[in-house]
Amino acid sequence: MSQTLYLSPPSFDGFDGGAGARYQARREVTSFWYPTWLAQPAALTPNSKLLDCPPLGIDLAKCLAIAKDFDHVIINTSTPSLKNDCKVAEAIKAQKPDTKIGFVGAHTMVLPTETLKASPAIDWVGRKEFDFTCKEVAEDRPLETIAGLSFKNRDGKIVHNAEREMIQDMDTLPWVADVYKRDLEIEKYFIGYLLHPYISMYTGRGCPAQCSFCLWPQTIGGHKYRVRSPQNVADEMAYMKKIFPQVREFFFDDDTFTANLPRAREIAKKLGPLGVNWSCNSRANLDYDTIKSFKDNGLRLFLVGYESGNDDILTRIKKGVTTDEMRRFTKACHQAGVVIHGTFILGLPVETKTTIEQTINFAKELDVFSLQVSLAAPYPGTELYEQAKLNGWFVKKDKTDLVEAGGLQQSTLEYPDATKEEIFEAVDRFYRSYYLRPKPILRIIKTMLEDKDILVRRCREGYEFFRSLNERKADLAAAKTAAT
Repeated sequence: MSQTLYLSPPSFDGFDGGAGARYQARREVTSFWYPTWLAQPAALTPNSKLLDCPPLGIDLAKCLAIAKDFDHVIINTSTPSLKNDCKVAEAIKAQKPDTKIGFVGAHTMVLPTETLKASPAIDWVGRKEFDFTCKEVAEDRPLETIAGLSFKNRDGKIVHNAEREMIQDMDTLPWVADVYKRDLEIEKYFIGYLLHPYISMYTGRGCPAQCSFCLWPQTIGGHKYRVRSPQNVADEMAYMKKIFPQVREFFFDDDTFTANLPRAREIAKKLGPLGVNWSCNSRANLDYDTIKSFKDNGLRLFLVGYESGNDDILTRIKKGVTTDEMRRFTKACHQAGVVIHGTFILGLPVETKTTIEQTINFAKELDVFSLQVSLAAPYPGTELYEQAKLNGWFVKKDKTDLVEAGGLQQSTLEYPDATKEEIFEAVDRFYRSYYLRPKPILRIIKTMLEDKDILVRRCREGYEFFRSLNERKADLAAAKTAAT
């Protein structure tokens, strides 16, 4: 079998290309999710290596020096990073022309033809779940025989092979633990609201929710929640605890870990005796007893997508949870002692200046421990993208232009009562009005006084946070100048 490199290429400084179901972009503070979507096929493939360049600070020259030893290079791309990733692929081909290069990710699933046309260096792209597609390419099987793959034949014609069936028995996939241990430096991965060092992993794929903006369920994962057995999850957790004794928290990166509550409860009961801290994504619709049972078995934090404080917007995006349900859930978490990191999105349809203020005030009312404010990102393949096209909400002709030159998100949509500038400016105002209040300041100071490592980390994050807000202001000022 050939040597295979699974690659997250060097990109924008601080670019988080492994951001799972969430947005690929630079964050306000240094943040890196694990490249689990590449680690999984790497675990399936003998003679493979996973190279995650951004967290390791690996530049193009060092990346090329490593890539020259591999016959196959499989690149995880995204809509914001495609142009950059093509340049990396072309550089790899230039130094070793017979390298076979494949691109995988949600972008290639939605736009396989367009991705193949984006660069002559791309030999093939994977569609939908690509784990076994990658494995079969690495086995040097003829490309025309591999399901779930699109490629260029000898005549340069693009060929789309038959679809690959989705994986139903998730226990058939090997654990990613050994790939993490072999190829990653876990101390290089930071998420502001998770204890450090942390590890993230998937216990299942897909999400039954129908949120119009969410990328992965509408592209690769699907709307059926396909899961690993509770025992399989608990066994890998016990193994990870053994090989990563320094880890302070495990995060389940499933789109909605609590979508199958009986299973989630069973996993929690198996994790309790392990004595580990764990966190997960959850919808804001659990009752107190469930939350408390999770807490008693090691749950520390929920990552919760509140998105908006306006019920009409929540209905339009098919969130499936009302603001009143969110209030009850949040109160129950406070009572049970479970920390919440809340995520909000500005620029969802149909945002107005009034709904922006409602969302900011709603966040203050909830008063979760920490929050993240994103700009609506209409990725190709999502319902939001199609709605934006139909209604003329896109600001730019290039509908895939989702980030600024430095990798920070930009406002790509606007509405009759909320211009792109007003939406963009509101992110800065949202952060400042939320965090520059006595309660959040006191919470942050308390955690800093309790842990020296957190003290150092919060100081760094504070510097990065305000630097990024100033960058946003500079970007907006430059855009206004260019428009006049």
